[in-house]
Amino acid sequence: MSVARVTEITSQSGRSFEDAIRQGIRRANQTLRNVSGAWVKEQQVAVEDGRITGYRVNMLVTFILEDAPSGRAAAAPTMAPAKKAAAKKAAPKKAARKKKTPRRR
Repeated sequence: MSVARVTEITSQSGRSFEDAIRQGIRRANQTLRNVSGAWVKEQQVAVEDGRITGYRVNMLVTFILEDAPSGRAAAAPTMAPAKKAAAKKAAPKKAARKKKTPRRR
């Protein structure tokens, strides 16, 4: 069984609608795994002084979700020891609070 997810993206090109579609799919494929298709929902043009200056498409991109490993331990991602140590060093330290002394009257 496979499960898919759909996400909406917008892409723009100065050349053509086809180029905007290609750029959008190329960019989506850099971020999403298992891209299986796209549906062009809208097409728009940008116009300045009566001339077309840009082509924009809104697309619904479909990608197949990967199967998660079974078991509770597999669901919680773990950090590698080297990354864990680096994260501790990078975390800002809390400033030590001074003890408040009672005021004299």
